[in-house]
Amino acid sequence: MRARVIYNPTSGKELMKKNLPDVLNILESAGYEASAYATTPDPNSAQNEARRAALDGFELIVAAGGDGTINQVINGIAPLENRPKMAILPGGTTNDYARALKVPRDNIVEAAKVILKNQTVHMDIGQANDTYFMNIGAGGYLTELTYEVPSQLKSVFGYLAYLIKGAEMLPRVKPINMRLKYDDGEYVGKASMFFLGLTNSVGGFEKIAPNAQLDDGNFSLIVVKTANIVEILHLVALMMHGGKHIDDKRILYTKTTKLEAETLDEGVKMMINLDGEYGGDAPMTFTNLHQHIEMYANLDEISDKAVMGTSPEELEMSDAFVKEVESLTEEDINGDGKIS
Repeated sequence: MRARVIYNPTSGKELMKKNLPDVLNILESAGYEASAYATTPDPNSAQNEARRAALDGFELIVAAGGDGTINQVINGIAPLENRPKMAILPGGTTNDYARALKVPRDNIVEAAKVILKNQTVHMDIGQANDTYFMNIGAGGYLTELTYEVPSQLKSVFGYLAYLIKGAEMLPRVKPINMRLKYDDGEYVGKASMFFLGLTNSVGGFEKIAPNAQLDDGNFSLIVVKTANIVEILHLVALMMHGGKHIDDKRILYTKTTKLEAETLDEGVKMMINLDGEYGGDAPMTFTNLHQHIEMYANLDEISDKAVMGTSPEELEMSDAFVKEVESLTEEDINGDGKIS
């Protein structure tokens, strides 16, 4: 069997380049004849190489880098009828996908050793028109703010956590009049954001879609109906405090296999965010491709319901945050959007 490592040579302080010989040795121990490809500045470098390797008959493609590299590899192989297995070696900053698969995020060699366990899960993948995504699809002003920050913060709620600290941009959030058609119904009205999740890890948070499963064929759909600054902060506090936001009346939360999203106000554009990057404008149709790619994962640490735990440090942080936010009022926020 042959394995192709596709790695970003500049990701994660060039740690992949330094550890490449060890990674190739581990792949050889797993029974693969291993080789590597370093991505180039071409924006589709990883995607094109993944497609080429898959068509050439490679049985395994290892995506090494941040979530952007993984997304490109998935876009390279997802359209194909015969798709190789995938493994990931996280080398970025957020590494949501590695978090969901319980792949070590602080040691590339240990991450590669997950392959030696020979445990895989057939992961659901999202399709948005002709583009594929692995973790999130979203739209609305609340997501558009992510395009204005450095790449290491480009994740919907990871960036929202950043906003909570400074809150300079949050007052710009406006509701969009939208129509969202999903399996069990339709939402027509104003919302600051809709969010489709394939895992429960987004921007470093593990409670955004607390009931998410990796392979059940469903998206977790969240619609944030409010654009009020204080209410959004309250919802984030509920999210951090055990995922309680999904029961709030300002949230629509459901499971769906597909979604049709469009704006209803003439002349208003709704940009779509796919895995933290701009993915086009609505109208857009999202489809869950059930168990589409077989992925190496650390199944020993993933619960049967694929619900990740919360560390004591995260609980302590969220408790303090909840207490602080619960005391906020409109008067606490200055005209420039900063919290007093």
